Amino acid sequence: MNFMTALELGASGLKAQREYLNVVSMNMANSRTTRTADGGPYRRKSVSMESTPLLSPFDTAMNSEMNQQLRGVTVRGIVSDTRPFKTVFEPNHPDADANGMVKYPDINVIEEMVNMITISRSYEANAQSVDSAKKMFNRALQIGQG
Repeated sequence: MNFMTALELGASGLKAQREYLNVVSMNMANSRTTRTADGGPYRRKSVSMESTPLLSPFDTAMNSEMNQQLRGVTVRGIVSDTRPFKTVFEPNHPDADANGMVKYPDINVIEEMVNMITISRSYEANAQSVDSAKKMFNRALQIGQG
């Protein structure tokens, strides 16, 4: 694995975690949204990730067998959760139905906070791997200078 490969691995993780953090933030911000532009309450979102080859086909042909197995992570898409909405009796709410029931998104703020902490730790780990690669490269340059 060369220096750029190590950076690309860390960068793919950073990019994926940033996207996931944006989705969790959006879920927390809309945890009480009862009306969206699409109509109805906000639907909780989730991120679908997949591992993808890190190297292009040309890179794969030129690199060793060990580097061909390297895989990064990418966001495949953002999917809506299918959990049913929570219904709360609030007859004075503007979005209440004829029975006085209001539909809220089924977003557990504690669950979202746990997701946010997990994402934060993963982001830190990826940032640390990038930093370690930079330090190793700088140390190798110092050794080469004598």
